[in-house]
Amino acid sequence: MLILIVVSVLGIGGIQIAMMGERGTRNDRDMQIAWQGAEAGLIDAEFDIEGQPASSSNKRNAIFKRGEVDIPKFIVNCGDSGQSIGLCQLNDIGAKPAWLAVDFTATGSGAKTVALGTYTGRVFPSGAKGIQPANAPRYVIELTQDPSKSRTDPNSYVYRVTSMGFGPNAETQAVLQMIYRN
Repeated sequence: MLILIVVSVLGIGGIQIAMMGERGTRNDRDMQIAWQGAEAGLIDAEFDIEGQPASSSNKRNAIFKRGEVDIPKFIVNCGDSGQSIGLCQLNDIGAKPAWLAVDFTATGSGAKTVALGTYTGRVFPSGAKGIQPANAPRYVIELTQDPSKSRTDPNSYVYRVTSMGFGPNAETQAVLQMIYRN
């Protein structure tokens, strides 16, 4: 009887260890999917700034021309309509940066973030069957002063791009940022 109890306790312990390992592996897989989505969002934002691909009918690369940045398109607390969606003006010193103030999970009209492919025509599988992200990646582009240049220099702006990717569960999120000079 004592041997049966010891074997049962060992069996239960083994099952618990296996289940913890499986949960950890699933969590890692979900984070990898979210990370890949966030990377795809950064690449899409770069294409948005550059006006790529050339076949895209909804480009807004004129906003980002070197030395001719269309500053009025960048809105305080981020734009939510027209060509200003996801374009954010740098907030005042001491205020939260725009990427911390926007809701990356909001979709539809009035969303202050850009869904992947909105201006580039690119697609990202999401919400389909199998192991896919719950939502397409989203990003914002903040116009910031280039600290290495004079404020009077027409090329004195850089773009801080922030992208959020989602895992199979919408609660699993990864955020990546880059500074882009064009």
